[in-house]
Amino acid sequence: MSRPNAQPSARPKDPSFSSGPCPKRPGWSTDCLNGALLGRSHRSKAGRAKLQEAADLSRAVLGIPDDYLIGIVPGSDTGAVEMALWNLLGPRKVDVLGWESFGNGWVSDVLKQLKISESRAITADYGKLPDLSKVDMRHDIVFTWNGTTSGVKVPDGDWISDDREGLTICDATSAAFAMDLPWTKLDVITWSWQKVMGGEAAHGMMVLSPRAVNRLNSYTPPWPMPKILRLTKGGEILKDVFDAKPINTPSLLCVEDYIDALKWAQSIGGLTGLIARSMENYRLIDEWVAARDWAGFLAEVPETRSNASVCLTINGPAADMVKLLEKEGVAYDIGAYRDAPAGLRIWAGATVEASDIKALLEWLDWAYAEVTA
Repeated sequence: MSRPNAQPSARPKDPSFSSGPCPKRPGWSTDCLNGALLGRSHRSKAGRAKLQEAADLSRAVLGIPDDYLIGIVPGSDTGAVEMALWNLLGPRKVDVLGWESFGNGWVSDVLKQLKISESRAITADYGKLPDLSKVDMRHDIVFTWNGTTSGVKVPDGDWISDDREGLTICDATSAAFAMDLPWTKLDVITWSWQKVMGGEAAHGMMVLSPRAVNRLNSYTPPWPMPKILRLTKGGEILKDVFDAKPINTPSLLCVEDYIDALKWAQSIGGLTGLIARSMENYRLIDEWVAARDWAGFLAEVPETRSNASVCLTINGPAADMVKLLEKEGVAYDIGAYRDAPAGLRIWAGATVEASDIKALLEWLDWAYAEVTA
């Protein structure tokens, strides 16, 4: 006879559910890095070919338009967003949206650091989305597509006008490869390798529309610009950044890892396959939440709930659950972000197997019963 609240028999094969760095793809091993150009210059012909392959595969998997430029930049997604803000903002008022930690960071940058004249923050509390109807399409717009620390995403791009006068700068680090981005609505799109694709940290990606390129070629910011952030030289865009010649030295080991992840994405059906895997993981969590009165979604409106960084509220000591599950070796890094309301945050992107989500949910039941006994 089993004792009350017996531990589940199945354990996740991969207990990593972190929202960044995210889990490696299924089947990954260090053998996947055997083709890395270790000890070679990233400026060599072979090194540049690897960097170009990473950019080309990104375009192919994500369906990035041919006339959009793709660059590899330093500083992860944070570095990519900072480069965009410091190089592009200034000639217009700015509407910057914030509804969780990272978006609120961009609010601080625009209003307190760059101090763009007459700019404004349009914000909402954790679990909610700002009123998008308040956004002025004559202004430049800065926003996150998916609020990684709140589990709240914009449901679509319909609120962005095709006839907008300003630029849209989109922090898409936990959305790219997990959600279908409307590229023609976006002028600057950024992400990092360690998020949805489970790559290694410190490298960011920046995609520029022709409208963004035109801004770079026609506008010079009034403030000093550190070399690591510069996207122009002599009043024109630094083409090298978008021609497989990054500003600083990237890790070719990390480049190889990112290429491996992109090839895996292609093998499962590209973006369609990636989104389908993530949505199945989300569906399992959604059904589990619906059957429990002690768990809920932090995101209040179903259409705004992230299918990747799933944030849950728990009617009980969530932190104790997190500690217990980590002690048991079945779930790592599932606590809510430090600035967010207490609860759980489960990464449900494509690199996570549905079988591991199913096993985790059984362990959540067990852990809740243990800490509330």
